[in-house]
Amino acid sequence: MATNLPNLLTYFRIAMVPAVVAAFYLRGDLGHWTALFIFILAAITDFFDGYLARAWEQQSTLGRMLDPIADKLLVAAVLLVLTKEGQIYGFSLWAALIILCREILVSGLREFLAELRVSVPVTQLAKWKTAIQMVALSFMLAGPAGDKVITGISEVGLTLLWAAAILTLYTGYDYFRAGIGHLNAADEKLK
Repeated sequence: MATNLPNLLTYFRIAMVPAVVAAFYLRGDLGHWTALFIFILAAITDFFDGYLARAWEQQSTLGRMLDPIADKLLVAAVLLVLTKEGQIYGFSLWAALIILCREILVSGLREFLAELRVSVPVTQLAKWKTAIQMVALSFMLAGPAGDKVITGISEVGLTLLWAAAILTLYTGYDYFRAGIGHLNAADEKLK
């Protein structure tokens, strides 16, 4: 059902994407704290929409489609804003690029495999990658405002971003390794 609570939480998370970006139009510390609050609220809905859908047996095709899209939109928007704000810079741009490329590539793979009616389950390591990524982005959203409270918040965020990028490479490889057999089988059918 399109209007069950888990799907409403996913819609809410999608609506939070422009809100996080808009928070940076509030200059200074207020912009950072507002963006962080919105991001954390959105990240919490990511947990609850899946949990409630399973617990209440309200899983839907729409929810399965929109949930990963909402996650990717949120992460991509935050990475772009942090890059624009100069908090992701220099060599660390590679970490952001790795994360963005993996998200797009795995989405494409999942879409192709779905056409073949092949499910690619989320691994436990991929869940850890997502958790580390969300924590990294939270630290980085606090950024200079957070550094005033606890020195080094931004650096911790960048370090965690690299940890997420490394896990991103591994889990992306894992997904492609699992899917490559199905890709080869699809090629054989075309011959």
